[in-house]
Amino acid sequence: MMAASLNSTGVDATAGIVEKREFRVHTERVEKLVARLDNAGDPELRAVALELVQSVIELHGAALERMIENIVQTPAGERALEEAIEDDLIASVLLLHGLHPDPIETRVLRALEKTRPYLRTHGGDVELLSIDQGVVRLKLVGSCGSCPSSSVTLKSAVEDALYAAAPDIAEIIAETATAEPNSAKLVVLK
Repeated sequence: MMAASLNSTGVDATAGIVEKREFRVHTERVEKLVARLDNAGDPELRAVALELVQSVIELHGAALERMIENIVQTPAGERALEEAIEDDLIASVLLLHGLHPDPIETRVLRALEKTRPYLRTHGGDVELLSIDQGVVRLKLVGSCGSCPSSSVTLKSAVEDALYAAAPDIAEIIAETATAEPNSAKLVVLK
């Protein structure tokens, strides 16, 4: 029997890992099936199959949109939706259909708040500088910003949290503080 591990916010980290793995498995399966369709020898059959997939996606999107419209008509429904979008799978599906209720900035700020306890254990913090056309600019401050492993810390903690909360991010650019004042090093994460 595997023991659950709680992270600094008291959330079951094992469940989160399992959910992310499950999402990846489903996503990879969909990508493989689409690739098989793209390589199908019969162009007419391929066109029909791709149209079928697109129709199913549009049907699901329309149903989700109607469901959200009905849910948010009450304060309890609004709270339920807010709780539901904390689940990465639900949030990703809503993003896929253009239905996520939170703008990218809200999702990025929420993800940064989740990473702060970890960064603070290493004497650091992170600031959001800007978001422009999907490019997120950050500044890593404190001990984390000047230590040699800051880019590793950023990549493992911040980048994962940001991409989970906002997979529509095009790029993350982080300025890290160095030992000398008024100098910065850019780290581009892809």
